[in-house]
Formats: sequence, structure tokens, C-alpha cells
Amino acid sequence: MTSTLTPDSKSRTILITGSTSGIGYQAALKILNAGNKLILPCRNELRSKYLFEKLVKDLNSDIDLLETSYFPVCDLADLNTIDHCMRDLFLRYECIDTLILNAGLQYTGAENPKWSSQGFELTFAVNHLGHHYLFERIEPLLCESNSPRIVITSSEVHNPQSPGGRIGQPAGLGSLLGMLEGKGFSMVDGISEFSADKAYKDSKLCNIIFAKEICKRLNQRGIFMPVIAWAPGLVIPRSNEGFFRYSRKYNELGQRLFTLIARDLFRITENPQVAGALLAKLATSNEYNDPIFSYFSNKVNGPGKRFFKKSVISSEASKDEIGKLLWENSIRLINNSIGQSNSKDI
Repeated sequence: MTSTLTPDSKSRTILITGSTSGIGYQAALKILNAGNKLILPCRNELRSKYLFEKLVKDLNSDIDLLETSYFPVCDLADLNTIDHCMRDLFLRYECIDTLILNAGLQYTGAENPKWSSQGFELTFAVNHLGHHYLFERIEPLLCESNSPRIVITSSEVHNPQSPGGRIGQPAGLGSLLGMLEGKGFSMVDGISEFSADKAYKDSKLCNIIFAKEICKRLNQRGIFMPVIAWAPGLVIPRSNEGFFRYSRKYNELGQRLFTLIARDLFRITENPQVAGALLAKLATSNEYNDPIFSYFSNKVNGPGKRFFKKSVISSEASKDEIGKLLWENSIRLINNSIGQSNSKDI
């Protein structure tokens, strides 16, 4: 299939992960209010009910969520629930126009790793491995669209040369020795001591490499569509939800101090509403129809000012050989884990 890249005149059908709070939630509001249809996977039925009720409250009153949206259970920390969810979606949908891989987990400050249902470090499992499997399963539905598109939320911290990437241990996957060892590795490089902060940076590096490799592999099969990775900037909401809700548990005082300095004094952060609007635009606007891999970043341009532009990925993310290695080892880990679960607590 070769995409015609002719945008649908009708509404787009869009799947978005990480829609219960923060950027994802704000993007979902924008997408639904614009007349599109949404698939909003949630990790359990309780979260699905919570999201439904929240959207009913905040959406335009003329939108019927029962007609425009679907809330399947799909826990990215459990490959088996992804499998079940995808089987369900193939029965319900003929195509999906945009796939938004937006969910992101960070628990910086924790001394010990947490684990997914299949025994993988939780940041890697949710931010990369679960998304890889979801894409693998849903790709046939994307290829049925007249104007398919993929959008993956990454971060500037994937780049050790960026301001955020220079703080603490830098992102770096090395030779992926952890993945080569199989289950139970806490760090992808297989060498570093566990660091929840580095695990997050590494997962964002995986996101960039994954997006680039998707585009390469689709092109080799004669399939052309926009594959967009993007960095929303440092997003800190004024609520207790959003991105830092997990890491706040481990260092609440430090997080509050950091928020005060970054958001309120230096004003270098972005708010979820603006970042969500950017994500919705990436997912739906004709402006982003170029059938190539692209990376965009919401960069700081002075206190309270930002500019959104096409940007350069890190030198490590640019290497073709690491894309091939990450892809092949991710597939191997997934294939060896489907149908299995782990006794470790998530």
C-alpha cells in the first residue's frame, strides 16, 4: 500500500495512549471537539470510567461520547492486555487514521526498579516495549487508511546535548546488553546501575529510534506515511495529575521546589493545554502530511516563550545500526513473553 496522502474529508479515527491526564487528555479534548473519533485505551476499567466521566464534563455539550469514542482496557505494562485489546479493535474498526503513542511513565527518585507483568523494567515496558507491540499489532488497520499517520511523544532529554539531557546521567543505550540478557534487566545498556531518571531518558531515546525505524521499514515495503516524533517541552501542570504524578511520590519536596523554579520563576515550562493542542495538530493537520520521519521540538525561547520547530535528533538516535538492533531485540522480547506473566508487583 502506498499512501495517497490525501487527507480524509470526513473525521479521522485516532487511537491515543496516555489520554487520562496531562498532554494526552488535552489533546483528546481538542481532537473530539474538532469532530474526530477517538479510541482511548486505559489500563483498567476504573480508569476508563474515570476518563469517560471527565470528558463528558469538559467536552462541548453536543458531542455524544458513546458515538465518537471507545474506551478499551489496554495496560501497556502487560503485553497480554495489548494483545486482547488489538483483537477487539480488529472486530470493531476497518481502519485507523492516526496512531498516537503518547503514554509516558517516569518515577524518578525511586531507588529500586519496578517491573511490568512480563518482568521488564516498568519505564522501558510502558514507554517503549508496549508501544512497539501495539504498533506491530495495529499496523494493518493503519494501512487501510487513505491518509495514515503515526505520532510518538518523545522528549529533548533523549539528547545528552540538550539542556534537560545534560542534567544527571545522560541517555545512552550502549550495545543494548540488557535487552540481550532477556527479562529482568533494569537498564537497557546492561551496564549502568539502576537510575529511574536515566531509565526515562533511555526510553525517550528508544521512542526516537523506534519512530525512525518504523519509517525506514515501512518505506522498504513501499508504504509511505508521516512518522512524527516530537518533544512537548517540560510540561508541569498546576494540578496533582500529569507527568510528575509518579515521581512526586518519591521526592515531593524536591519536585515542588523544582516546579517553583522552573515553572514559576524561570518560566521555562509549557502548560498541558498548549502542549495538548500541539499534539492534536500533529495528529490531524494537513501541515504534517509529509510522508517521512520528522522530529519536532517545543523549544524555550526566553522566559514564558517557546517556539515549535523541526529539530535535529541526537547523534546516537541518528545511527541506523542501533535502530535495527533495538527493533530486532524488542520483537524477540515480545515474542518470548506473550502469554506469560510475572509474579513481581508492577
